[in-house]
Parts: sequence; C-alpha cells; structure tokens
Amino acid sequence: MDSCLFIHGFTGGEYEISPLSQFLEANNCPSRTFTLKGHGGSRNDLLHSDRHDWRQSAEDELNALLAQTEDVHLIGFSTGALIASHLSVQYKPRIKSLTLLSTPVFPLNPLEILRTLGRPDMIRNYFSKWGSTPMKATREFQRLVRESFDVYPQIGLPTLIVQGKRDHLVKYKSAGYLQQTIPSGRKQLLIMEKSGHMVCHGEGSHRMMNEVLQFIRSSGDSGR
Repeated sequence: MDSCLFIHGFTGGEYEISPLSQFLEANNCPSRTFTLKGHGGSRNDLLHSDRHDWRQSAEDELNALLAQTEDVHLIGFSTGALIASHLSVQYKPRIKSLTLLSTPVFPLNPLEILRTLGRPDMIRNYFSKWGSTPMKATREFQRLVRESFDVYPQIGLPTLIVQGKRDHLVKYKSAGYLQQTIPSGRKQLLIMEKSGHMVCHGEGSHRMMNEVLQFIRSSGDSGR
C-alpha cells in the first residue's frame, strides 16, 4: 500500500500532526513523520538552519520512503504544506496526492490572533514562542512563503485543502487562493468552522481526519 509522508510546521514538531498520522496508521495507511532540520532542539539549532535545510531534510525523508514503496501521499501542515507543495511538483510522477493543512499563503491575521488566543495564558505562550524564534529563521520562513507562489500554479495532483475558519496564524483567504490557483482537475476544500490553526487537534478534527482518509483512499484508487 502507498505510504503517507507528514511534514510539520515552522518552529513546531511531529506533535502537530501526530493525531492524524496515528489515525491513518490505525486505518491501514502507513505513515511516516520526522523532524525538520533545525527544529525540535535549541534556539541555536534553528538559527543555524535555513529554508533550504528544511526542504532538504523533507526531501531526504521522501526519497527514503520512495525506496520502500511505489508512491507516496504528501501531507503538510502550515509551513510543512509549503514544503509539501514544492516536493509534489518536483516528484510529481511518484506522488499520489497532496493534502495541505493550514497553508500560510497569507500568514498572520491579527484580528484572529486576538479572537482565538483570548485567554491570557494562550497569549503569553504565543508571544513567548515567537519571542524565542530567531529573526533569521523568521526571514527564511517569509522567503519560503514568497517562493511558494511560483509553485501553486504547477500543482497538478489531486489536492485536499483544509483550513480552520478561526486560524490565528493564516488568513482565511489563503484557502480560496489555493482553490483558485492550483490547476489540478481534482481539488477538495474543507473549511473547519470552529477550528484554529492546529486542525489536527480540537473540535472538528475527527471529521477532518475521516475526510483525509477518504481522500487518500480515493486518490490511491483513481490514481492521477
């Protein structure tokens, strides 16, 4: 059976997508998660990595998986969705489908930040995380966001776009832009009305996980 490769987000880790990867595993969809280079360690680790390192570590994992299976379904969360988009074009003959979760086409929505992070502890955690992120890494993230605009019009694979309506890090219009720009003949858009950025966690996540499972199964059956 084809396998799924998960790519987590900027300054994040495997925990961001682990509920979905575990759900797919439990439903006979082999899944692989990993940690992007520079992530999961110290601030210094992130400082000494760049977007090329992040993409290369994901590409290395993809190649290792392709050596074991015929085709792969790519699933990217947040910045991982940007990286997955690039890889889906680069490795198109071997990629069965692309699932984009909370893609930061247009990042940061200040109004939604206040609305979603209403509790003081959430606001403190948010600013603590961003305060500890090196400016160099943030600039690398912004460059990856800009470079991805050239990639979206090249995506011809079956694509599932998932966006939380209460996302405090990604503007809601990102999902509509992807739906309009990606030229694939098979696109699905799933809006999670009560979800924030972390679509694999919290309210509505179980329905989303079932949607992803059905999408992957149908993409595996129908091919490209």
